[in-house]
Amino acid sequence: MRHDIQQNERSFTTKEVAETVRIATPTVRKYGQILERNGYEFFKDEDRRIFVQSDVEALIALRDTNKSLDDTAKDIVTQQKDRLEGSKEITVADTYNNLPDDPNQLHEFMSFLAKELAASREMNVQLANDMSQLKTKVAQLQQDHHVISSGIGNSAQKTQVKIEKLTEQQKTNYEKMLEQEKQKSQFLQKEIQNMREEQKQEWRSQNDFNKRLEESIKKPKGKLGRFFSIFK
Repeated sequence: MRHDIQQNERSFTTKEVAETVRIATPTVRKYGQILERNGYEFFKDEDRRIFVQSDVEALIALRDTNKSLDDTAKDIVTQQKDRLEGSKEITVADTYNNLPDDPNQLHEFMSFLAKELAASREMNVQLANDMSQLKTKVAQLQQDHHVISSGIGNSAQKTQVKIEKLTEQQKTNYEKMLEQEKQKSQFLQKEIQNMREEQKQEWRSQNDFNKRLEESIKKPKGKLGRFFSIFK
């Protein structure tokens, strides 16, 4: 476990590291994964990496290497292990058992602890602010997604209603036109039938006239009688 944080040492976000090292944010994540794969340790808040100056230097080494990234990462991990083994971990028990007797040394030691505590609190405040901003952004994105989804749903529903309305109107107009054409057809058929009946009646009248004419011609009578018999 890492214990090499320096007094009042600054922590960096992924975006700040990207700007400092002058690489893209996805590249920072990629380098971090390569380092961890080879045994490198980061300070973490759950799954979120917290970068300190030594981590920034490790990323710069990866950026500027002439070797493969994995070989360079292994060298960096070896250096980190050597540095951690050479440093002394201060525990609560050791601190209590090795408190200096000199008041001045004790004052300096307590000042050091106070500064470490202040740095930790500052880091916690920064992390809390980052988490709050992240939650706010996530909530905003969820709200935007809901608004967009609702808008799409309402638009689709309105479009469907319009299509159904137009379809119903077209059906009504078609049925109306069909009924009108049917009525016209029936009227024409009736007119044609009437014309045929009138024509038959006219033909019958003509046939009757022709018959009477033939009969009057076949039966000789007085001129006047024959003339009037034609019109009987």
